[in-house]
Amino acid sequence: MAEETKAMTEERQPDPNEKLVKVFDSEQESEALVVKGLLDSAGIENDLQSGSFLQEAFPGLGGMIILVREEDAERARQVIAESQGGGTAGDDDETQG
Repeated sequence: MAEETKAMTEERQPDPNEKLVKVFDSEQESEALVVKGLLDSAGIENDLQSGSFLQEAFPGLGGMIILVREEDAERARQVIAESQGGGTAGDDDETQG
């Protein structure tokens, strides 16, 4: 049992060499928190950071940014786009027909 717990803990630990990419930024912290919640609900690990701390990586960016693993970026952007568009591509088909 202790080995299972150790393995789960190791899986959750971030790899310092992982490439993280920005999938969302906003001047409004509340908007960024909503998007973070969407990604959390979709099972996409993410990191919400203040843009002011990342001026070296993203010059001129303020507010809040959300970073995800590079391999999760496309799915994360899709989740964000679907939430902002009010539905999925399948929903669009119904309104056109």
